Amino acid sequence: MQTQITEILGIDYPIFQGAMAWISDEDLASAVSNAGGLGIIGTGNDTADQVKEKVERMFTLTDKPFAVNVMLLNPHADAVMEYLVTSGVKIITTGAGNPGKYMDQIQEAGIHLIPVVSSVALAKRMERIGATAIVVEGMEAGGHIGKQTTLPLVPQVVDAVSIPVIAAGGIADGRGVAAVLMLGAQGVQLGTLFSVAKESNAHPDFKQAVIKANDIATVVTGSISGHPVRVLRNQLTKEFLRVEKEITSQDQPDLARLDALGKDSLRRAVVEGDVKQGSVMAGQIAGLVNEEQSCEAIIQQLMHEAKETYQAKAKLFQ
Repeated sequence: MQTQITEILGIDYPIFQGAMAWISDEDLASAVSNAGGLGIIGTGNDTADQVKEKVERMFTLTDKPFAVNVMLLNPHADAVMEYLVTSGVKIITTGAGNPGKYMDQIQEAGIHLIPVVSSVALAKRMERIGATAIVVEGMEAGGHIGKQTTLPLVPQVVDAVSIPVIAAGGIADGRGVAAVLMLGAQGVQLGTLFSVAKESNAHPDFKQAVIKANDIATVVTGSISGHPVRVLRNQLTKEFLRVEKEITSQDQPDLARLDALGKDSLRRAVVEGDVKQGSVMAGQIAGLVNEEQSCEAIIQQLMHEAKETYQAKAKLFQ
C-alpha cells in the first residue's frame, strides 16, 4: 500500500510503531522496519550517550528507514538533538513540547521531522515551522493523552494542513486503518498492538494484561495534574483515583502525592511485570488485541484486513 508518506520516507507500508517508554527499543523498532513499516526508537529521558548506543545498535539490525523519538521534556533534549543531527538518522519524531528551536539543525541535516500533536492549532503550528508530516493522536491512545478523540480530530487536521497526517489512537486492526485513511490520513501509528509483538521485550505479564483486557479495561489518571495518562485498571489506578479525589477538595492540591505514586510505575509494569502496582499503559483498543504475533505478521494482517474492508464497503456504492 503506497501513500504520500510511504513515498517520502521510503517505507513499504504506511504503518508507524509508536514510541513507548521501556518498550520501543531497537529489537522492536528494527523488526517493524524490517517488515516494511517505520520502527521508532523511544528515548524517554536518555542522555545523548544512551541514545547514541541505541542508534548505533539499530544500524546493525536494519538497513531500512527508522525514526528516533525525542521527548522534548527530557532535560537532555538539547544534547540528544545535537547528537542526532550528526548521527545519520533520517527521521525524528517528537512529543511533549515544541521542536521549533531545533528546526534549523534538523533541516540543515536533511532530516524529516514528524511531531505528535493533539489539536488543529498544534498541527498548523508544526506545518509552519517546517515539519515533514504530523502524527495526530486522539485520547483513545495509551499513555499520555490529549482531550480530543481520533475520529473527529483527524479530518479536521487533514483539512487544516497540507502536509501528510498520520492517525493514532484507537487503531489495532485493518478496519481502523481503512477508516482513518478514508478520513484523509496518509498512514497510521499503533502502540498497544505492537507492545505485545513477539519482538517486544515487555514482560510477559505485561503482554498478557493487555491481551486479556476488554473494552472497559482502561481508565485515565492524572487529569488533576494536567498530565492525563490512559492505563489499564489495577490496584495502582484505584489508589491513584482515590488520592486524586482526596486532594481535589484541597485549596492547594498536594500533587507530590501523585508524583510519589507514579514514580517508576511504568518500569515496574513493563520490565518487572508488576501489573497490579505498575502502570500498564494501553489504549482503549486493547480489547481488540488478543494474541502475540511477529511484527511482520501484524503488518501483513493489517494490510490484508484494510484491503478486505475497502473491497467490502465499495460494493455498497456500486
